[in-house]
Amino acid sequence: MPRSLAMPTASREHLPWLIALAGFALMFGPVYWNAATGIWQTDDNAHGPIIALVLLYLFWSVWRDIVGAEERPLPSLGWPLFGLGLLMYVFGRAFNISSVEFAAQLPVVAAALLLIKGPAALRAAWFPVFYLVFMIPLPGSLVDAVTGPLKQWISDIVEAILWHAGYPISRSGVVLQIGQYQLLVADACSGLHSMFSLSALGTLFMYLMARRSRLHNVIMLAAILPVAFIANIVRVIVLVLVTYHLGDEAGQGFLHDTAGIVLMIVALCILFLVDALLRLVLRERPARA
Repeated sequence: MPRSLAMPTASREHLPWLIALAGFALMFGPVYWNAATGIWQTDDNAHGPIIALVLLYLFWSVWRDIVGAEERPLPSLGWPLFGLGLLMYVFGRAFNISSVEFAAQLPVVAAALLLIKGPAALRAAWFPVFYLVFMIPLPGSLVDAVTGPLKQWISDIVEAILWHAGYPISRSGVVLQIGQYQLLVADACSGLHSMFSLSALGTLFMYLMARRSRLHNVIMLAAILPVAFIANIVRVIVLVLVTYHLGDEAGQGFLHDTAGIVLMIVALCILFLVDALLRLVLRERPARA
């Protein structure tokens, strides 16, 4: 008997996803390449590749739920979302605005899920789609607007803490004078990018832990930015004390470069402590094995 040329059922089911993945690669491949050879090589956006790997894991972890979701495509919402994403993409590419280019992924991915499967698939992938937010580099206008006040607050708090601890410290704007040393609280010390990175880690931690209590999740979410701010104050205090006791070379050398790692460790430890205390107070049991 002649061999059938019909495409196997499994292949037909996966064909729309393969087309969508190919289209995504064609659209956003250049965006990722530009980031890998550009902004991801800076300290402020070095977390980009890590977030990308986390996203791959998140989508892979819900892939079966997406494929097994009820097939009820919703083109009335999917196509407008795709059109919005396409407009954002073209605008970002035309004016070389990386934040808009990366932001275009959200409506494009959501549209693909709605067009191929429907709302059930989007619900199954809600967290990975939401997590695409952390791929978006912070816009320069936002950084400029927020960095100045943050530096002022940090400088003021650090001066007050060390003054009450008995150190000979004074402040002029964002310049701290301790002993014979002057230290400028630079933009990197404002903690804005560390807040963004910790928000990514904190929300991922909350998702993986899957606490049942809504109050627990609300408190954890609300604690992320204050914890990042406190951790950054600890970082600046440590650098000031290292400079005062060990000299300028120590404060601006290896210890200065590793201070960012210390900041994230301190912040994560505080978040873990808050989570443990909330579990104890709210008497929760783990939601997942």
